[in-house]
Amino acid sequence: MSKENDMAIGKTLWAIPEGYIPAQSTNGEDSRFVSHEAACLLNANDGDAHITITIYFADREPAGPYRVTVPARRTLHLRFNDMSEPETIPRDTPYSSVIESSLPIVVQHTRLDSRQAALALLSTMAYAAG
Repeated sequence: MSKENDMAIGKTLWAIPEGYIPAQSTNGEDSRFVSHEAACLLNANDGDAHITITIYFADREPAGPYRVTVPARRTLHLRFNDMSEPETIPRDTPYSSVIESSLPIVVQHTRLDSRQAALALLSTMAYAAG
């Protein structure tokens, strides 16, 4: 069976309807405190999870797919700010994302907004769409 068929049979979907990467941060050069969006992906399976991410916008065609692999029994904290292939996600632009995985995984969404001196951190579980 081909890899494409494997993904079609075992695919799971997650949706994060609220996304926004601020263009500004107030915390200088320390990358830990740069405003960002992240998807924390947990693969507790015995096989690698092949992930695709599609980004949706209100006023333009979707971006993606972005592709990553989460190795078996591992986690990946993926900053949306760092995703650049096939294109960079625009800053100061609302978006939504759909994450597709070849295996069942756990997806948690996190946002750090450091535009003000008092940091704001949001974290929630993604919506399992299928």
